[in-house]
Amino acid sequence: MAKAKIIGQTITPFKRLTFGIMFGYACMMLALMTPATLLLTFKMVEIDPNGYTSSYGLVSGIGAFFALIGNPLGGAISDRTNISFGRRRTWILLGPLFGCAALLWVGMSTQIWQIIIGWAIAQLFFNFGMAAYTALIPDQVKEEKQGTISGLLGTVLPVAMALGMVLMTAMTDASSTTKWSLLAAIGIVGPIISLFIIQDGKVQIEHMAQEKMTLGEKLSRVYPNPRKFPAFSWAVVSKFLLMMGYCSSLYLTVMLVNRMGYSESAATAAVATINIVSMVAMAVTSIFGGVLSDKFRKQKPFLYISALIIIAAILIYAFIAHNTAFIVASAVMGLGFGCFTAVDMALVSRILPNKEDAAKDFGIMNVANALPQSIVPAIAPLLLNIGGWSFFYIVLAVCVVAGVAALKPLPEVGEHAGESNPTNLEMGRSVS
Repeated sequence: MAKAKIIGQTITPFKRLTFGIMFGYACMMLALMTPATLLLTFKMVEIDPNGYTSSYGLVSGIGAFFALIGNPLGGAISDRTNISFGRRRTWILLGPLFGCAALLWVGMSTQIWQIIIGWAIAQLFFNFGMAAYTALIPDQVKEEKQGTISGLLGTVLPVAMALGMVLMTAMTDASSTTKWSLLAAIGIVGPIISLFIIQDGKVQIEHMAQEKMTLGEKLSRVYPNPRKFPAFSWAVVSKFLLMMGYCSSLYLTVMLVNRMGYSESAATAAVATINIVSMVAMAVTSIFGGVLSDKFRKQKPFLYISALIIIAAILIYAFIAHNTAFIVASAVMGLGFGCFTAVDMALVSRILPNKEDAAKDFGIMNVANALPQSIVPAIAPLLLNIGGWSFFYIVLAVCVVAGVAALKPLPEVGEHAGESNPTNLEMGRSVS
């Protein structure tokens, strides 16, 4: 398989790049995750009051499937959109633009099929934008600073979700259409502003001599060969299993309405409080986890501890059905997930197989984020029917335990990642 290196990559100053990514990404996540964690549930209660637990699972599951394909597909397209406006900037604009248009459609929908289509389109194109933003890290950031920027970026999701909850709490009396329209506006304006901050441009991809490829080598252009790049595959598995546990949070609003009997206003207030607490906890460990992992040149100990903390949080949700316990659990979950996200993103940036396919490979890795969002809603009705809410959370906690085991084969900083030709990885990282 032919190798290539990137020549002429535009480099944005580190602080400017960090701010641009965080601002645009935060606005995009606020627009997407506020419906995902709150408004979509109420939309399903409104349209399907008697079967919303199942119909919500159907809508969110199908939407998450499109998120699943959207990230690697968007990454691959971004890698090949080599124009003067920029490989990443093009999809930072187009992804949220189409995604926000779909959000408006969902907000005005009156039928389940309309919501399914609109939510699928929103997930697909927002993930195009996500792939473009995350690819900027291996594109433009030196390895020794990737943990720091990854840690800072890890604070974006909880902050965006918390701000979204506060915004929805302040808009309790506003119509559903108004709420969806405002979120759509935020979701496109933020990325547009970030385009004026982030520098990007056309690059030259210098290919080395192409050899005749076998079928396996052709398939490896879609997914890196697990035998040559085992660390990449183990990272995908560990991320997937941990996200299975974390995605229990997707059912928070449904749980409060179904398990605790909360009204819409009470559920909105509770979700806002829980997300703010989680945000503060996640922000602290995300920043310090990334910085400390860079300082000590160690990543796996942080990942182990983070996963164990997440397991503890899930078990609190499983066995203590009380609002105060949920707040405590959200704080514990935030502490664990914040550190895991920061350090894991830095690890992924380090073990990516090839620089020229950075967005595509990051997109594959982000499949591990998206796929549980499809699986958890799909299996939730079954798990709830088998053993109720406690059984639902226990099964997801077991997934995280398996994720801890999958971390063991990953190489530590400075260790050989297991590629058959280590020079390929270094070649892929060269930027002139």
